[in-house]
Amino acid sequence: MSETLISKPQMTGGAVKSTPWYQSRRARNIIHALIVYALILPGACVFILPLLWMISTALKPSNEIFVYPPQWLPSSPQWNNFSEGWTAYLNFNRMFMNTLIITVNNVIGNLFSCCLAAYGFARLRAPGKNFFFALVLATMLLPVEVTIIPQYVLFTKLGWNNTWRPLMVPPWFGWPFFIFLLRQFFMSIPMDLDEAARLDGASSWRILWSILLPLVRPALATVVIFAFIGNWNNFLGPLIYIRSVDKQVLAVGLNMFRGQYGQVDFHYMMAVALIVLLPVLLIFFFGQRLFVQGIALTGIKG
Repeated sequence: MSETLISKPQMTGGAVKSTPWYQSRRARNIIHALIVYALILPGACVFILPLLWMISTALKPSNEIFVYPPQWLPSSPQWNNFSEGWTAYLNFNRMFMNTLIITVNNVIGNLFSCCLAAYGFARLRAPGKNFFFALVLATMLLPVEVTIIPQYVLFTKLGWNNTWRPLMVPPWFGWPFFIFLLRQFFMSIPMDLDEAARLDGASSWRILWSILLPLVRPALATVVIFAFIGNWNNFLGPLIYIRSVDKQVLAVGLNMFRGQYGQVDFHYMMAVALIVLLPVLLIFFFGQRLFVQGIALTGIKG
């Protein structure tokens, strides 16, 4: 029977004693929820404020952007800012396709390579396996700035400058954090499943594809979301290796939008930035349940 906020009488030494309403379980849950939301909502408002200002600026005419006091709601929303900003200065359609091709390739490459490496570290027996896994984790300690010059020299000698290959080939060789994440999930699955499958004649490929991967969907969703966001917003790599404008990506295009023209049209820039941000918001929205589950369980799996 569910508890109510009405105090219930109790018999204590022949006398009737009422339990205060705030000591009931339901009341405690309500008070706890109120305290939690009272702490969370102000922080959420602070973090969402820049996004709201971006939306407001994207819909304003140019003469309302820097007025004082600030005007949050535009007098007349300018929906044409999105189409004009997208087509007025740069070929963002081409940059969008370039970014999409690179991102999809890298997400698939990360999934394929990291699943194989994590499966080997977690389920297969090999001498020195833990040592090599420690080396993989040690690479996470190296800052990106340390490897930029050696990588640039290597790709230059290979003749890969001004191509997508420096951006699209490395993800097919794994990423340490993703390998660690997937390994933790693989290790949480009982080895009895592998042994039973091998008795039925299943190969290692079959065990990985048909048994293990369906069980680690939260980790796979986490890898997809992290890889998508990281590659979609990648700025430094394309800036270093790509010279041609027709091969550039959206992150560099936004920077060119800001720096190539003397008078920056902030309403156009914010409109284009919102369009660029939309795929990231969509993929996180549709995958947030598995993503949060994967992050929450990463520290538990061992």
